[in-house]
Amino acid sequence: NSIWVSTDHDEIEKVAKQFGAQVHRRSPEVSQDSSTSLEAIREFLNHHPEVDIVGNIQATSPCLHPSDLIKVADLIQKEGFDSVFSVVRRHQFRWSEVKKGENKTTEPQNLNPAKRYRRQDWPGELYENGSFYFAKRHLIEKGYLQGGKMAYYEMRAEHSVDIDIDIDWPIAEQRVLSFGYFGKEPLKEVKLLVCSIDGCLTNGRIYVTEDQKEMVSYDYRDIVGIDLLKKRGIQVRFISERDCSKTLSAMQLGCVAKVSATNKLQVLEDWQKDMGLSWKEVAYLGNEESDVECLKKAGMSGVPADACTVAQKAAGYICKSNGGCGAVREFAEHIFLLLEKVNSARKQ
Repeated sequence: NSIWVSTDHDEIEKVAKQFGAQVHRRSPEVSQDSSTSLEAIREFLNHHPEVDIVGNIQATSPCLHPSDLIKVADLIQKEGFDSVFSVVRRHQFRWSEVKKGENKTTEPQNLNPAKRYRRQDWPGELYENGSFYFAKRHLIEKGYLQGGKMAYYEMRAEHSVDIDIDIDWPIAEQRVLSFGYFGKEPLKEVKLLVCSIDGCLTNGRIYVTEDQKEMVSYDYRDIVGIDLLKKRGIQVRFISERDCSKTLSAMQLGCVAKVSATNKLQVLEDWQKDMGLSWKEVAYLGNEESDVECLKKAGMSGVPADACTVAQKAAGYICKSNGGCGAVREFAEHIFLLLEKVNSARKQ
């Protein structure tokens, strides 16, 4: 009936509310490194007597789909179970552990070595995958997430992604690309990247020679990133509040640019309409307060690591690289990741 995020962190609260969730501010007592999910849930229930069923979704299982949650809710609300938890079927043979120094031999736990069968012919075993735990209020108040009339919900193996340690991250990212849930609305390919010149393509510094000629520096990695974007069919355009046409000419980027732009948002809207694009097909890389409205409007937005604070707050992605030091290439890689997601969603 309602979706809540339990947190003691201001930024997490802000993001949760942006996505339509309600927020329960955790007390310091249940916000320790050693605090359990159950402690946080029990505190939440103390403040919400109207709640009789809690579905605890684990953030470390990023391949969960809404269809699974709907079926689980039905098991409790319509079929009378007190608690339901997620499992996955594994086909792994287990052996007893022999600790170092013990004069023992290992023993089979779930197989007969004399009649060993192929794992694909074996039905396997059910293991908790940590994705979610649903329970009625009276169980949680007693200190249980599992109990009473219990049922498990078997998730598909490809959706059973659990992040426990650092090395799980790259595997999880690839699994999410292939099997994650991307929402009801189809993802859109980015077809236009608009990049602010000063502070993104360059580091924002202007060098002046003795004869009063201006010079700027740029990172060749960014030029490679621009070329890769163009090869993928993505138009790249540049924008600047100052007249830097000579600089662009010297770079020989071969991209449309608007300099001396007093209203960056108006320029961006004109380009978007002229190309017949939805905002989800537009990406924007900016770094200054004058870029904020463009960052908010674009379907994909980013800033270099050294962008001003207000621009960072408006952006969906903050690069690890500074402006003029590979930020454009890094943001290009971020766009390519979205394209992979689009292709994966289409295959599904």
